Order: sequence, then structure tokens, then C-alpha cells
Amino acid sequence: MSTITKTQPLDVPKAIVQRRSIKAFKTDPIAPELLKQLVELTVAAPSSFNMQGWRIVLVQDEAQKAALSAASWNQKQIIEAPVTFVFAADPNAGEDDLTAIYEKALQTGAWNEGTVNYFKTAIPQFQAGLGDKRREYAIKDAIIAATHLVLAAESLGLSTCFMNGWIEEKVKEVIGAADESDLAIAVLVPVGYAAEPRLDPGRLPLSYNVFVDKIDTPYQG
Repeated sequence: MSTITKTQPLDVPKAIVQRRSIKAFKTDPIAPELLKQLVELTVAAPSSFNMQGWRIVLVQDEAQKAALSAASWNQKQIIEAPVTFVFAADPNAGEDDLTAIYEKALQTGAWNEGTVNYFKTAIPQFQAGLGDKRREYAIKDAIIAATHLVLAAESLGLSTCFMNGWIEEKVKEVIGAADESDLAIAVLVPVGYAAEPRLDPGRLPLSYNVFVDKIDTPYQG
């Protein structure tokens, strides 16, 4: 087994600049304490009303990885990487019992009783008002969490790849959620040690797709 060298964590700007979408991984395992740190940094992400409506499944078992790869058009990075984070999103999280969230926020002092009482009314109203956009909003929150994972992993010497190219119903079967019709799969993120580097393909000039006030006023920097 390879010896994994501990590295000094990168700061956020360096992690953003250095991050690449890695498609080939070593099979080296991720130390349990490092994986736990990644999970903790991932769920530190913000979410609507702090509902934390994501459902994150860490796929590590070899048979599970093979099944997930098959559900993802046989993309090999799932097989190679020691773990793939499956980010699912629950559009109905606002209808769950949120007592634990309220109690935690009261305990930390982040919210007071007035805030909690307001949220008890505001959350159901907001969710009802979303209508068909509930799924979209839940996926947004899950993607924000996935971005936290990717940058945290990069800062700690690991590599990742945001993955499209999977069949939602088959992914749900793999993670045991076939019967949860409303649950959405937001993104898959293999995590591990890069087997080969990838160069920065570059970005367009800021004036091409960044604007000021209106979409016809290019940002000039």
C-alpha cells in the first residue's frame, strides 16, 4: 500500500485556482480521519433556512462502486477513486420535523425564539410558494454543498471531478432510494488522489460573460 504524504492545506484562493477535474485516480485509500474532515466541511455549506435538505451517500464498497459506475455509463473514475459522494436532494425537506435544526440554532445562539417561531411559519409558506421549483431549489442547495466538498478536498491534497452523465433512476437504485420518487440526484463527485495531472484549459476574458448591472454591459475589470 502506498504511503500517503500529509500536505499543508491550501488556502481557499489557491484551492480554487489549482482545482482541476480529474478523470483518473490512484486506488490509494483516504484515511478515515481525513474523510470525516471532508464530510464535516461539506455539510458546513449553507442551505435555504438551514434545512440541510441534501442526502449525501458515500459509495466506497467495491460492488457498490461497480453498480454506480454502471449507472453512470461505465465511467471509470468511480471504480478507481476510493469514494464517490452522491449528492441527492430532498425537495420536501421543509415538511420534515425540523426540531433538531431549531434546537441546535438556539443552543449556538445563532437564532432566538422569535427567529425560530418565524421560521416555523415562513418555511412552510416558502415551500408552498415554490410549487414546481421545489426540486430546483433543493438541487441548488446540494450543488453548493458539493462545491464545498470539491474545494475542501483540493485544499487537503485530494482531487475530485464533478460528474454528469448518469441515469437518475439507476443511481437511486444503487443508493437504496428507488422508492423515493421525489428525491433528486444533483451530482456525483469521485474523490481520491490524482493518477495524472491536468492542465488548466483557460477561461474566456471577463468581458465575454461577466457584466455590470445589465447583461449588455461587459465587465472590464
